Amino acid sequence: MGTSLESPQPSGDVRWVALFHDASAGAWIPGAESPYEGPVRYAVGEMTQTLRARRDRVTVALWGPKDGAWHRYDAPVAPDTSVAPGTSLSSSSGNGAAEPARLAERMTDRRHQVLMAGLSKAGLYDLVPDDEAALGALVERLDETTVRRVAHWLATAAAR
Repeated sequence: MGTSLESPQPSGDVRWVALFHDASAGAWIPGAESPYEGPVRYAVGEMTQTLRARRDRVTVALWGPKDGAWHRYDAPVAPDTSVAPGTSLSSSSGNGAAEPARLAERMTDRRHQVLMAGLSKAGLYDLVPDDEAALGALVERLDETTVRRVAHWLATAAAR
Protein backbone atom coordinates (compact mmCIF):
# COMPACT_ATOMS: atom_id res chain seq x y z
CA MET A 1 0.00 0.00 0.00
CA GLY A 2 2.81 2.37 -0.79
CA THR A 3 0.84 4.52 -3.22
CA SER A 4 -2.18 6.61 -2.39
CA LEU A 5 -5.14 6.70 -4.73
CA GLU A 6 -6.09 10.19 -3.57
CA SER A 7 -6.62 12.30 -6.66
CA PRO A 8 -4.81 15.63 -6.86
CA GLN A 9 -6.88 18.76 -7.38
CA PRO A 10 -6.69 19.87 -11.03
CA SER A 11 -4.89 23.11 -11.77
CA GLY A 12 -6.12 26.14 -13.68
CA ASP A 13 -9.59 27.57 -14.02
CA VAL A 14 -12.39 25.75 -12.23
CA ARG A 15 -14.23 23.47 -14.68
CA TRP A 16 -15.44 19.87 -14.83
CA VAL A 17 -12.51 17.42 -14.99
CA ALA A 18 -12.40 13.62 -14.90
CA LEU A 19 -9.06 12.19 -13.80
CA PHE A 20 -8.27 8.52 -14.42
CA HIS A 21 -5.65 6.68 -12.38
CA ASP A 22 -3.01 4.92 -14.47
CA ALA A 23 -1.72 2.20 -12.16
CA SER A 24 1.25 1.33 -14.39
CA ALA A 25 2.53 4.92 -14.28
CA GLY A 26 1.26 5.63 -10.77
CA ALA A 27 -0.24 8.89 -12.03
CA TRP A 28 -3.59 10.61 -12.53
CA ILE A 29 -4.33 11.47 -16.17
CA PRO A 30 -7.04 13.90 -17.31
CA GLY A 31 -9.64 11.98 -19.32
CA ALA A 32 -12.15 14.74 -19.99
CA GLU A 33 -12.48 18.48 -19.35
CA SER A 34 -15.38 20.83 -20.02
CA PRO A 35 -17.11 23.85 -18.54
CA TYR A 36 -20.24 21.66 -18.45
CA GLU A 37 -20.89 18.59 -16.31
CA GLY A 38 -22.85 16.52 -18.85
CA PRO A 39 -20.12 15.98 -21.45
CA VAL A 40 -17.59 15.01 -18.78
CA ARG A 41 -19.93 12.45 -17.18
CA TYR A 42 -20.73 11.05 -20.64
CA ALA A 43 -17.01 10.74 -21.42
CA VAL A 44 -16.43 8.99 -18.09
CA GLY A 45 -19.09 6.43 -18.99
CA GLU A 46 -17.63 5.80 -22.43
CA MET A 47 -14.04 5.56 -21.18
CA THR A 48 -15.08 3.31 -18.32
CA GLN A 49 -16.86 1.03 -20.76
CA THR A 50 -13.74 0.81 -22.92
CA LEU A 51 -11.40 0.16 -20.01
CA ARG A 52 -13.67 -2.48 -18.47
CA ALA A 53 -14.18 -4.15 -21.83
CA ARG A 54 -10.40 -4.58 -21.87
CA ARG A 55 -10.74 -5.84 -18.29
CA ASP A 56 -8.60 -3.00 -16.98
CA ARG A 57 -9.15 -1.64 -13.50
CA VAL A 58 -10.97 1.68 -13.44
CA THR A 59 -10.33 4.41 -10.88
CA VAL A 60 -11.73 7.84 -11.67
CA ALA A 61 -12.01 11.13 -9.79
CA LEU A 62 -14.56 13.74 -10.83
CA TRP A 63 -13.77 17.37 -10.04
CA GLY A 64 -15.99 20.37 -10.66
CA PRO A 65 -17.05 23.79 -9.46
CA LYS A 66 -18.86 24.41 -6.19
CA ASP A 67 -19.27 27.97 -4.97
CA GLY A 68 -16.56 29.06 -7.41
CA ALA A 69 -13.92 26.67 -6.07
CA TRP A 70 -12.75 23.13 -6.84
CA HIS A 71 -14.83 20.32 -5.35
CA ARG A 72 -14.40 16.56 -5.67
CA TYR A 73 -17.67 14.82 -6.49
CA ASP A 74 -18.60 11.18 -6.20
CA ALA A 75 -17.52 9.52 -9.41
CA PRO A 76 -20.23 7.80 -11.43
CA VAL A 77 -18.21 4.57 -11.28
CA ALA A 78 -16.89 2.69 -8.29
CA PRO A 79 -13.09 2.62 -8.08
CA ASP A 80 -11.29 -0.64 -8.80
CA THR A 81 -14.39 -2.83 -9.08
CA SER A 82 -13.66 -4.36 -12.45
CA VAL A 83 -12.16 -7.79 -12.61
CA ALA A 84 -8.46 -8.17 -12.96
CA PRO A 85 -7.28 -9.55 -16.30
CA GLY A 86 -8.27 -13.19 -16.55
CA THR A 87 -5.85 -16.01 -16.71
CA SER A 88 -4.36 -16.10 -20.14
CA LEU A 89 -4.66 -19.19 -22.19
CA SER A 90 -1.23 -20.72 -22.42
CA SER A 91 0.03 -21.61 -25.83
CA SER A 92 1.53 -25.02 -26.22
CA SER A 93 4.53 -25.90 -28.29
CA GLY A 94 2.38 -26.88 -31.26
CA ASN A 95 1.15 -23.97 -33.41
CA GLY A 96 -2.14 -25.75 -34.13
CA ALA A 97 -3.15 -25.76 -30.46
CA ALA A 98 -2.33 -22.06 -29.96
CA GLU A 99 -4.63 -20.83 -32.73
CA PRO A 100 -7.90 -22.18 -31.28
CA ALA A 101 -6.92 -20.90 -27.83
CA ARG A 102 -6.27 -17.40 -29.21
CA LEU A 103 -9.51 -17.43 -31.16
CA ALA A 104 -11.48 -18.57 -28.10
CA GLU A 105 -9.91 -15.80 -26.01
CA ARG A 106 -10.72 -13.18 -28.68
CA MET A 107 -14.33 -14.34 -28.93
CA THR A 108 -14.72 -14.28 -25.15
CA ASP A 109 -13.31 -10.74 -25.04
CA ARG A 110 -15.64 -9.71 -27.87
CA ARG A 111 -18.72 -11.05 -26.08
CA HIS A 112 -17.60 -9.19 -22.94
CA GLN A 113 -17.26 -5.94 -24.95
CA VAL A 114 -20.72 -6.34 -26.49
CA LEU A 115 -22.37 -6.88 -23.11
CA MET A 116 -20.47 -3.96 -21.58
CA ALA A 117 -21.66 -1.74 -24.43
CA GLY A 118 -25.25 -2.82 -23.80
CA LEU A 119 -24.94 -2.13 -20.08
CA SER A 120 -23.42 1.27 -20.83
CA LYS A 121 -26.27 2.18 -23.16
CA ALA A 122 -28.65 1.21 -20.34
CA GLY A 123 -26.74 3.59 -18.02
CA LEU A 124 -25.14 0.90 -15.88
CA TYR A 125 -21.51 1.89 -15.39
CA ASP A 126 -21.02 1.12 -11.72
CA LEU A 127 -20.55 -2.65 -11.61
CA VAL A 128 -19.83 -4.37 -8.33
CA PRO A 129 -17.93 -7.68 -8.11
CA ASP A 130 -21.19 -9.68 -8.16
CA ASP A 131 -22.15 -7.92 -11.42
CA GLU A 132 -18.77 -8.78 -12.90
CA ALA A 133 -19.23 -12.44 -11.90
CA ALA A 134 -22.68 -12.50 -13.53
CA LEU A 135 -21.25 -10.83 -16.64
CA GLY A 136 -18.48 -13.43 -16.79
CA ALA A 137 -21.01 -16.25 -16.51
CA LEU A 138 -23.03 -14.79 -19.39
CA VAL A 139 -19.92 -14.37 -21.53
CA GLU A 140 -18.88 -17.99 -20.95
CA ARG A 141 -22.32 -19.52 -21.54
CA LEU A 142 -23.86 -17.48 -24.36
CA ASP A 143 -22.95 -17.48 -28.03
CA GLU A 144 -22.21 -14.29 -29.99
CA THR A 145 -25.71 -13.97 -31.48
CA THR A 146 -27.43 -14.30 -28.10
CA VAL A 147 -25.03 -11.81 -26.50
CA ARG A 148 -25.80 -9.28 -29.24
CA ARG A 149 -29.53 -9.81 -28.70
CA VAL A 150 -29.21 -9.18 -24.94
CA ALA A 151 -27.15 -6.03 -25.62
CA HIS A 152 -29.82 -4.87 -28.08
CA TRP A 153 -32.54 -5.37 -25.44
CA LEU A 154 -30.57 -3.31 -22.93
CA ALA A 155 -30.02 -0.48 -25.43
CA THR A 156 -33.69 -0.51 -26.46
CA ALA A 157 -34.86 -0.45 -22.84
CA ALA A 158 -32.59 2.52 -22.13
CA ALA A 159 -34.01 4.47 -25.10
CA ARG A 160 -37.56 4.35 -23.67
